[in-house]
Amino acid sequence: MEDNEYTRQRRQHLADIAALGFATHPAGYSRTHSVSEIVATYGTYPAEALEQEAIAVRVPGRIQAINLMGKAAFIRFTDGAATLQAYLRRNELPENEWLLFKRLDLGDFIGVAGKLFRTKTGELSVHTEQLTFLTKALLPPPDKHYGLHDIELRYRRRYADLMANRDVRAVFVKRARIIQSIRRFFDARGYLEVETPMLQPIASGATARPFITHHNALDMPLYARIAPELYLKRLIVGGFEKVYEINRNFRNEGLSTRHNPEFTMLEFYEAYATYEDLMTLTEELITEVVAQTCGTETLTYNDATISFARPWRRLTMQEAIIAYWPTPDRPQLADLADLDGVTRAMERLHLPVAPTAGYGKRLGELFEHVAEPHLIQPTFITRFPTELSPLARHADDDPNFVDRFELFIGGMECANAFTELNDPDEQRRRFEQQLAARATGDDEAMPLDEDFVRALAYGMPPTAGEGIGIDRLVMLLTNQRSIRDVILFPHLRPESPPAP
Repeated sequence: MEDNEYTRQRRQHLADIAALGFATHPAGYSRTHSVSEIVATYGTYPAEALEQEAIAVRVPGRIQAINLMGKAAFIRFTDGAATLQAYLRRNELPENEWLLFKRLDLGDFIGVAGKLFRTKTGELSVHTEQLTFLTKALLPPPDKHYGLHDIELRYRRRYADLMANRDVRAVFVKRARIIQSIRRFFDARGYLEVETPMLQPIASGATARPFITHHNALDMPLYARIAPELYLKRLIVGGFEKVYEINRNFRNEGLSTRHNPEFTMLEFYEAYATYEDLMTLTEELITEVVAQTCGTETLTYNDATISFARPWRRLTMQEAIIAYWPTPDRPQLADLADLDGVTRAMERLHLPVAPTAGYGKRLGELFEHVAEPHLIQPTFITRFPTELSPLARHADDDPNFVDRFELFIGGMECANAFTELNDPDEQRRRFEQQLAARATGDDEAMPLDEDFVRALAYGMPPTAGEGIGIDRLVMLLTNQRSIRDVILFPHLRPESPPAP
């Protein structure tokens, strides 16, 4: 903790408060209202009504401002969401409580008991009859005008950021409401919310590098969950027809404005549905969440106006590449139908071509470069190569593609879904292809999960499943450009080397 003149002064004030007979760290405070409840209930009451009803309150909060005016004083305090004013007069308080007031600092927590009234300027206030000390802030709060503007410091000291920046608090309140809305949506449609392991013996369910730990009692490695997919599909095998989970996933990868190593996903699975059914369901879900949490179907994100009005556009991956090709001589569908054609298209744009990458990976890289940044309005991209989709069912008309979509909004992938592969023999073959890719140096290729193959052998009904990135959805609905602005405690490099 910083030791400076301000801290030493505050410590002296704390010692003085103790000498006055007050507990320095009392347990609890019996309140009748929060600040927000008082403002919401009585904020429009006229002065005459407050005087007639003589509304007594006991309310705690953190001090934001102190204004001493001779033998009277005003204290502005907050519960983090709303603010209220306390009016104190020296001759109306016990002597030790007035002396307590003289030793309060900005950031301290107090309890105020008295009756509500309006000042001559019309401000709702508490005419204080009792002042209670609750907690001393040994460090001063950030100045609301000149405080936490360093972005990294704001992430590191989110507690101070929340004190100083009301807009930051609003983002995380909206995040909570978004998640509540999602739960209501699925609960109303008969889905069962479930929980799956966060520590798993096999890092599978997605293509990503895992975090690795060790279980001492079992003497075995465990992996922080990169996805809950295979466990949720095991539940479909077991007889649950609709399941969802709002979960934390962990991927040992780079950081960016769209990536954090720990992130929140919604995953849901429905027996007898197809990926096309989930496109309709996804439109319904997101438009309902937008309406409930934003009150509109048109939002601003990153200087763009995004309309969530349905229906949303649908393009195949190849069609998207052609639609957003950066030069007039656009390729045709036939030009993107095989490895040689995709390679020539990449070379035309001077994109690097990995010699071991197959058709699917090259098509995916071409799409990411040419089309993805331009997908601002909600757009479903379909017809993914099988090589990119080891857990998806192949398309009936061409086994080189699968029944899959990704949803893009604001130039970001926000959802990924497919009709699930439920053929155990084909699933084993796909896993073996992933093992071969891993053997050539692909660290993100999936390992073989024998138990999941065994689960499929018991029989999984036709099923569709989807994952939606909660963090990115919150970014869109709160107009935040960095994922760190929608995660309360994002991962950062340490401020100094950790102690050995």
